[in-house]
Amino acid sequence: MPELSTILNGTPRQDRAAVPLPSVLIATRHGQSTANVEFELAESTGALSVPITCRDADIPLSMLGQQQAQGLGRWWGELPSADRPRTVWCSPYVRTTETARIAIAQAAGLGSVPVGLPVRYDERLRDRELGVLEMLPRAAIEKHHPEEAVRRRRMGELYYRPPGGESWSDVALRVRDLLRDLCAAEAGRPVLLVAHDNVVLMLRYVLEQLTEDQLLKLNPVRNCSASVWRAQDCRLAPELWNDVTHL
Repeated sequence: MPELSTILNGTPRQDRAAVPLPSVLIATRHGQSTANVEFELAESTGALSVPITCRDADIPLSMLGQQQAQGLGRWWGELPSADRPRTVWCSPYVRTTETARIAIAQAAGLGSVPVGLPVRYDERLRDRELGVLEMLPRAAIEKHHPEEAVRRRRMGELYYRPPGGESWSDVALRVRDLLRDLCAAEAGRPVLLVAHDNVVLMLRYVLEQLTEDQLLKLNPVRNCSASVWRAQDCRLAPELWNDVTHL
């Protein structure tokens, strides 16, 4: 298979037929989770903790998150037939698997996708790991890990890696690796990725070869937003970003 740089940058005309690409790549962040609700409250009040006792991987959707997943499924079902994903690649975390399940059921109910649509769970789509800062609101980090707060500001979001965790660039590395497999497996077909905010952000960073400054100027990825790239001139060209009009 061609190198990922070839997929991103294009290739000479005589070699274009050799480059495998999905016809359409759609990426979404999971619906609102119960942790999203708790962290928004903690950030607004300056709380030092959140009432979450389960693993990050086990956090479920909120009621609103379930409704957002239904909205995603309706949007999916109304896409032109050639653009409707027939395969889903999904993070194995509960909030993403629930989002995929609800969206598939909604689209299938419209008769737009087959019941039992295949879902491929891939740990490379998991959320960014935060190590010692896991489940800590910003105020708690400033209070209990002030040296990490300083180091984070000095290094910047792209390269800061908390102890035991990942930087944004670490996530970008696994996104690059996943794209190689996805492009080979889904050549010529539309595909949906159900993942997390930083994963979707790094997907755009990689596919569009953004600079660090361009990356940091992007708005946060919204729950159940739709971001779309379409195969064009031997690359995946951006078509839609972080759109929530369907919600």
